[in-house]
Amino acid sequence: MAQTPIAMEQLRQLLQLHNDGVGIREMARRIGISRNSVRKYLCLLSDDSTQEQPPDNKTLAEKAYTNDNTVHDMHRLEQLVVHLKYAQGELGKVGVTRQLLWREYLQQHPDGYAYSHYCHHLNQYLKKLDVTMHMEYSIADMIMIDFAGKKLHYIDLATGELVECEVFIAILPFSGLIFCEAVRSQQTADFVHCINAMLLFYGGAPNTILCDNLRTAVKQPNRYEPLFTDICTQLSEHYTTTFSATRPYSPRDKAMVEKAVNIIYNNVYGPLRKREFTSLKALNAAVHEQLLLLNNKPYKGTPYSRWHYFEQQEQSSLKPLPPQPFSAKKVVQLTVQRNYHVQLSEDHRYYSVPYAHVGKKVKVLYDQRTVEVYLDHQRIALHRRDGHNKAYTTLAEHMPPHHQRMQQIKGWNREDLLQQAARIGTSTHQAAGIMLENSVSIRKTAPI
Repeated sequence: MAQTPIAMEQLRQLLQLHNDGVGIREMARRIGISRNSVRKYLCLLSDDSTQEQPPDNKTLAEKAYTNDNTVHDMHRLEQLVVHLKYAQGELGKVGVTRQLLWREYLQQHPDGYAYSHYCHHLNQYLKKLDVTMHMEYSIADMIMIDFAGKKLHYIDLATGELVECEVFIAILPFSGLIFCEAVRSQQTADFVHCINAMLLFYGGAPNTILCDNLRTAVKQPNRYEPLFTDICTQLSEHYTTTFSATRPYSPRDKAMVEKAVNIIYNNVYGPLRKREFTSLKALNAAVHEQLLLLNNKPYKGTPYSRWHYFEQQEQSSLKPLPPQPFSAKKVVQLTVQRNYHVQLSEDHRYYSVPYAHVGKKVKVLYDQRTVEVYLDHQRIALHRRDGHNKAYTTLAEHMPPHHQRMQQIKGWNREDLLQQAARIGTSTHQAAGIMLENSVSIRKTAPI
């Protein structure tokens, strides 16, 4: 049986390696052919191996493939490779089978491969795509988070019922330091509590927090540009970090945290399985005890623990935390009124916005301390929300120029008016003096 010729891509790789000065043994290893085959093709392509510009496919085929049938087979294989790129994208669609794709392939190429050979080449092609990559993680770059699939529980003393708890798990991939916390749900309030507790535990914030497509975190999953919830946006701004999400149906994106979940099962769930707890606080106290033991346990084959690597190499690279933990803000959509203010109906107060934005729809975020106004994701106003009795909170820089002027001259006295008149001229100053002498009172107004 004649030896199967190598593919056109391998021929080109052979020429490139030869021009780079790579030896025959190494060329054979990289391309995946025998050394004798390397020598044979180098001999056939001797005229082209030293050219600066590689020859086209037709020229290479004429020299390397001396048999017409071989040339035909190579051409047929090239056609199949092009088709396989298309087939790989179609396979996941509803109703698409290999048999259907093969029939479509034969319609385009009647002299194509039989079904068994077609499936063989398709399997080989898919295997090449299905490879895993060993990930190297940078110091303090990322924290991965997820909720465990299995739950912990405590006993409600009032009813005697078991109360199931979600378990939040996080890991710093570089050092492997793990955090976990039991909470009542995956709802927003508990999610915020977990993020606050996690960052307090680590003592700093990473560049990004990678999460699965949790409903609390991701409003709209997307392989490339997921849309995050308002609470994640607020958390990002407060802790000067970012949120990112794993690709849908791509478990390898979060392999480290999935591994951490299994580690927690073995080192926390297992030791606590026979203990009973009567409150969430008591449950978490026991969880944290086991977590401390886990993080201080040396890695297999080394004298160093997760905590050691974290303290020595990673902790100092985390971003410092703000003085106060994050507190969730309420969000409302409002229209800037004609007086360049927005009204918070909750406290019946008005807060100013730059006058250029009158009539525009803005997003207002507020809590007990501050009021923030955003337009197109840019903050355009920031106010303190304290307990003063004024109905309006107005910043001078938000006013139009003529309103700023009116604000400036409020409360002017006789000397202020005479000083302004003197700037115009001597006659104006004298006239103003006479008018003020004859006036019963000074009206605290000025022309706009």
